[in-house]
Parts: sequence; structure tokens; C-alpha cells
Amino acid sequence: ASPACTELEVVMLDWLGQMLGLPEEFLARSGGEAGGVIQGTASEATLVALLGAKARTMQRVKEQHPEWSETDILAKLVGYCNKQAHSSVERAGLLGGVKLRSLKPDNKRRLRGDILRDAIEEDIKQGLIPFYVVATLGTTSSCTFDALDEIGDVCLEHHIWVHVDAAYAGSAFICPEYRYLMKGIEKADSFNFNPHKWMLVNFDCSAMWLKQPRWIVDAFNVDPLYLKHDQQGSAP
Repeated sequence: ASPACTELEVVMLDWLGQMLGLPEEFLARSGGEAGGVIQGTASEATLVALLGAKARTMQRVKEQHPEWSETDILAKLVGYCNKQAHSSVERAGLLGGVKLRSLKPDNKRRLRGDILRDAIEEDIKQGLIPFYVVATLGTTSSCTFDALDEIGDVCLEHHIWVHVDAAYAGSAFICPEYRYLMKGIEKADSFNFNPHKWMLVNFDCSAMWLKQPRWIVDAFNVDPLYLKHDQQGSAP
């Protein structure tokens, strides 16, 4: 309906991503399918990423087990976050209709790779399917940073979607001296922070980047006749 505004959003989110030092594979200018999109809130971004992760895992599991119904698979899905994560992560699980486990962090309130690995292996033994992890960079309650680098490695082993919620502290990555706090960002599937917090931008401006937006697009794709036109697919 407004391709000029959409194009401006894509370009501006590339600028913002470069400003934060995000890896190229999150940016539209990389020439792949990646790119950024403005969401209303970080809560919304967490839910959107969860639905993308759900769609991706459903497709993979259906290929492995064509005899399982969608209901069978849904009942087995499980996601994870730090107990210190924002309450909206738990809410995303409720809205997405999947189990989400809040894991006890280490003595510095960080979710670590070994804590996550233990939980995943325990659940796999129970016949569950781990599919989604939220790593928080700057928790709202105490501004702690989950060990994203370790979490990323565990999730790559198990084909699990990693969403990085940097809603509160993500703006700090504009300063190169704070970028060590997002070590391992290249292992994530989606990243979100709120310019409407530290950057004095009008609410609501929650910036989200995705390496593979197709899972989100496909998860929400409803294509009614009255919206069909001859420029379909030419703009994001």
C-alpha cells in the first residue's frame, strides 16, 4: 500500500543496524533476504520471533515425522529464557500456545550455555522438542547480560532459534566500547532493541532484525483476492 515508506524503513534500519555494529547477515544491504522492521514493542518482537521459530521447527519436524499431526508437534515444543527475562517472554509463550521454561541463572544472574544445555538434554529425553531461546542483553531488573556466545553454540547444535532481546540496553552498542557485551550476536536468528528508550525516539519504535524473515512472512501469510495486485513480491 505504501512501498516508498516500506523502502525508507528498510534503508533506515540498515543504517541503524550499522550504527550498532550488527553483522552484515542481519542487514538488507547484504543482498540476501535479511533486514529490519519496526515493531510496536519488544514484547511484540519476542512473540513474532517465537512464531517464526515455531513455523520453522514445525516444517522440519513434519519432514522427519510425516505421521505426526500439527497438534502432536505443538504439544512437544518447548522454549527457554532466563528467570530474569522480561515478563513479556512468558506472555509470548502463552500467546503462541507453547511451553516456555524460565531457567535459573548463575550467581551473576546470567543464563549460561551449560545451564541451557542441561535443560535441553533433559527435555529431549522426555520426548520434547526444544525450538526457541530468548537471550536477554540487559535485563530490566538488573541489567545483566546472558552469555550469548555460549547460548548460540548450544542452539546451533540443536537447530534452535535464538532471539536476542536487547530492548533496554541495546542502544549502548552504538558505543564501540560496549559491543563486547553482544559477543556471539552472529549466532542469533533475530535481534531487537528499543530506540524509544535511550534514543528519545517517539513511542512506539522497537527495531527488529531477522536473518530469515521468510519464516515470519510465511507464518502470517493470508493472501485474499482483494489484496492481489500485479506488483506482488516486488517490495518487502
